[in-house]
Amino acid sequence: MKTEWEKMLGGELYDASDPELLQARDRARDLCQTLNATRESDRDLRRNLLKQIFGKGGETVSLQPPFFCDYGTNIELGERVFFNFNCTVLDVCKVKIGDYTQFGSGVQILTPLHPLDAEMRRKQEYGAPVTIGSDVWVGSGALILPGVTIGSRAVIGAGSVVTRDIPDDVLAVGNPCRVLRPIG
Repeated sequence: MKTEWEKMLGGELYDASDPELLQARDRARDLCQTLNATRESDRDLRRNLLKQIFGKGGETVSLQPPFFCDYGTNIELGERVFFNFNCTVLDVCKVKIGDYTQFGSGVQILTPLHPLDAEMRRKQEYGAPVTIGSDVWVGSGALILPGVTIGSRAVIGAGSVVTRDIPDDVLAVGNPCRVLRPIG
């Protein structure tokens, strides 16, 4: 029988009030709260917290607090990823981000989904993973929705709502986000 954690990561319906999940969210939120209270001069403490928060990539990520996430351990970062101020990653499923990808302020990466049926929604939720390639730039205030893949070297315009996959090497903008033109 699968645990609620296994169901969650697998994109199946799961109970978010499961004690193991509650404990893991508490851990991540406590770490984020500590991170968000640090000063610029607390570089060693920040690095230590980032290594604890992220499942992979905390050694080289550059991040301007505040930052918020659900679990952190489901976030896998490539080399030298950058998050500007006030980014949120709701990682009920895996979030994989490639090398040298940058996020403007207020970007949200969202993996949770909720059943349309109200009664079911009271008890369960599910999710879909997000994958973002290398050398991507995501402009401020963009929303990246569950199940989306963004290709390498893509640029996502500020305020865009990314509801579907975006290929490599394009400029994509809008709500819903659409490819405007190739880059290069």
